[in-house]
Amino acid sequence: MTLELLIPLALFGIASSITPGPNNLMLLASGANFGLRRTLPHMLGISLGHAFMVSMVGLGLLQLFEMLPWLRIALMIISAAYLLYLAWKIANAAPPEDAPQNARPFTFLQAAGFQWVNPKAWYMAIYAQTNFTTPDAGWVGAMAVAVVFAVVNFPSVAVWAWGGTQLKRFLSTGRRLRIFNVTMALLLVASLYPMLTS
Repeated sequence: MTLELLIPLALFGIASSITPGPNNLMLLASGANFGLRRTLPHMLGISLGHAFMVSMVGLGLLQLFEMLPWLRIALMIISAAYLLYLAWKIANAAPPEDAPQNARPFTFLQAAGFQWVNPKAWYMAIYAQTNFTTPDAGWVGAMAVAVVFAVVNFPSVAVWAWGGTQLKRFLSTGRRLRIFNVTMALLLVASLYPMLTS
């Protein structure tokens, strides 16, 4: 990958990773509800899971979507349904003192798997692979894009989890935490708007 492609790709990766979206809203809520240390597997799952997804898009999924356009519609429906389910779970999360003993943040595998139903993650992967590689780059170009995303994504998403931990003191009352969780759930639902109107 040339330097003239690498710098714009890194800037796109940072901008798209740090702006609000399903991953970051869930990390903000997780940081506030569970703390930074317990949210670390969630952050790693997002970064490495998305990098894997980016590589798969570059290695052949783009061609599959071109051959089977209905697949994109099916993916959109599944993604919307799952995001609505997650929004409901966040909105109804109990305060830490009332939470069930088995309440826990996303695991690494759950967060990595979530990338496959995250509409923003799909947009980022497809845009990056179609705009920052050259046709002759082959698998090396596809993997280079994935590596750049892995490098810039983790610090970007960590900001959101850390932000959630900083809110924890403010959210020390059950009422405030409830309002926060409902707000995060509504924002997660609102994040569906670009996907549904595209």
